[in-house]
Amino acid sequence: MPQLIRAKIDVLKIDKSALYRGKKGTYLDIAIMPNKDGEDQYGNSHYITQDIGKERRDRGERGAILGNGELVTFGQGGGGRRKAAPQPSKYDSPPDQEPDDDEFPF
Repeated sequence: MPQLIRAKIDVLKIDKSALYRGKKGTYLDIAIMPNKDGEDQYGNSHYITQDIGKERRDRGERGAILGNGELVTFGQGGGGRRKAAPQPSKYDSPPDQEPDDDEFPF
């Protein structure tokens, strides 16, 4: 069965000094890894970190956690369907203020 990981990241957590120019655009290296404890309460089965390179990892540094992802399976009963994420309650804390468009490097 074909699978994909559908993900969301917080672009404000990106270390912008790690962005680099390629022939066709500006790029960021990331790593997508499965959660140690499996799926969380929102259906996320993976987390996304900013890949900082072997040299920095060897020095004990860790890349920022940018977001989460969920595994979606297609075909033979999967149909591309996934569990619906729980809706936030009125008791959840409000999100941080919205960023200005000027903060994004793209």
